[in-house]
Amino acid sequence: MNSMPGGTPYFDYFGALAGEPKTGYYSYDLGSWHCKDVGGCESGSPQQRWLRADLASHPVACTLAYWHKPLFSSGSAHGNDLAMKPLWDALYDANADVVVNGHDHDYERFAPQTPDGVSDAVRGIREFVVGTGGKNLRPFGTAKPNSEVRDFSAFGVLKLILKPNGYDWQFIPEEGKTFTDSGSGVCH
Repeated sequence: MNSMPGGTPYFDYFGALAGEPKTGYYSYDLGSWHCKDVGGCESGSPQQRWLRADLASHPVACTLAYWHKPLFSSGSAHGNDLAMKPLWDALYDANADVVVNGHDHDYERFAPQTPDGVSDAVRGIREFVVGTGGKNLRPFGTAKPNSEVRDFSAFGVLKLILKPNGYDWQFIPEEGKTFTDSGSGVCH
């Protein structure tokens, strides 16, 4: 039985690849990257304890995590979600590199930063909010600190190329739209 409210379509579509339906979080290695899908919970929660243990047991050069709600977002519908901070704390402590979220229906890229939102070019985590999957697009509120790029004019996808010691990103808009974003980053 799936313990994640509203998660049944996800588990139906991805099956065993979606991890244990009773928890809804999992991790896997992709080349030199360790990737994990985690859900947000408070400090000391089963998910946060699992995340810390998983990070400790996978000392790799590069780490990417993804889940639905972003810690940082300039989106007008939801904005920052401080419930995600314990996950960011665990990821930052383990020198993670990238977090990908959705929730707000827009595209936003943040400069590497700490879980407290302080710019950190050396150990900071770069966050992408990619809520451009097709339901509807929403405007932004006030830009949050460290927000580098924002757009709500185009549906699209974020293409990530994960390399042994870094990554490239490219936002690919729907046909007929012109907004793009691309760049590169290095792992810690």
